[in-house]
Amino acid sequence: MMKKKVFKKVCFGVAVLVSLAGLVCFSGSAWAGDEKINIRFSTWHVPSGADVQKLWIPMLEEMKKRSDGRITYNMYAGGALGKGADHYDIIKNGLSDMGYATLSWTPGRFPLSDVLSSPITCPAKWKGAEAGMAMHNRLLHTEFKDIKVLHINNCVMAHLWTTGKVTSIDDVKGMKIRSPGGLQTKALEALGAIPIFMPLGDVYMSMETGVIDGVVTCPALIKAFKLDEVAQYGVPTSFGCVSEGLFVNQRFWKKVPDDLKPIIEEVGRNAYKVAGIFDETWYEETMNGFGEKVEILPLSDAEQKIWDKKFGEVLVTWAEDLEAKGLPAKKALVMFKEELGKVDVPFDACPY
Repeated sequence: MMKKKVFKKVCFGVAVLVSLAGLVCFSGSAWAGDEKINIRFSTWHVPSGADVQKLWIPMLEEMKKRSDGRITYNMYAGGALGKGADHYDIIKNGLSDMGYATLSWTPGRFPLSDVLSSPITCPAKWKGAEAGMAMHNRLLHTEFKDIKVLHINNCVMAHLWTTGKVTSIDDVKGMKIRSPGGLQTKALEALGAIPIFMPLGDVYMSMETGVIDGVVTCPALIKAFKLDEVAQYGVPTSFGCVSEGLFVNQRFWKKVPDDLKPIIEEVGRNAYKVAGIFDETWYEETMNGFGEKVEILPLSDAEQKIWDKKFGEVLVTWAEDLEAKGLPAKKALVMFKEELGKVDVPFDACPY
């Protein structure tokens, strides 16, 4: 009789433990599925510009929507957390959780990734992101060991915007031109200009007062920083553009619930498609939108060949300099041409 009572107590105890274990497992899984995260997003882009209003906020809103509200965010735009050139470290060091960084603004830090700033004609950022991430996976990932990469890419085409008329390479010689860094600096030097680096926020006053004669940047930033009020002329030859990317702090990434990570990766990788901006139609619309404020002066075919030759020479010098340091720059150029070809973007300046 005694044995039966002990047996019943043991069975009851086991049943209680099993029930509690099940309850704990259930509660734990339910809690994990309800866990929320807040993304502190940083960028130097002006709060009212297209990049913030039509790209980053729609991207973050899409993450929020796909996660049923479990992903929220705070926007720190306009360099609220630091200068533009500091944004990679702002993200890497955890001052923000996610953000945009321009890699070309820290010369020498991402030497192979400068290949993304080659002089190409790329009218759509989603194409640049596809080629950029293919390059990341094949070669450039070695330069991003301390951060989570959502995408890297070349910006849409940068053009030359000046206060004086430019129709030939002779007109550029001696001009003081704000460079975005990367290969654009070398391209300006090859044309005989004097490249000057300064924050984009300083360019308006500098052009207005004659401190500089022009700027190399994309049409989107001409609009965002109202530089069409001081630039009288635009030369729509492509200098390529900066190398850039969307990044996440590693410590933050480890805290993101596993079921939310695919949402962030998918939306972040395809941010331009998700937001529907900087596509093939956007470039033409933006250029046409300058109207009479800026006189657009395309180069003649003969003059364009002169500039293209200079740009090609820049790539040869860039590649040889890096090869001398043991970096596979020629391989990077060939790979980039291959990946651009997959999204129908020509790379005629590639010397290899």
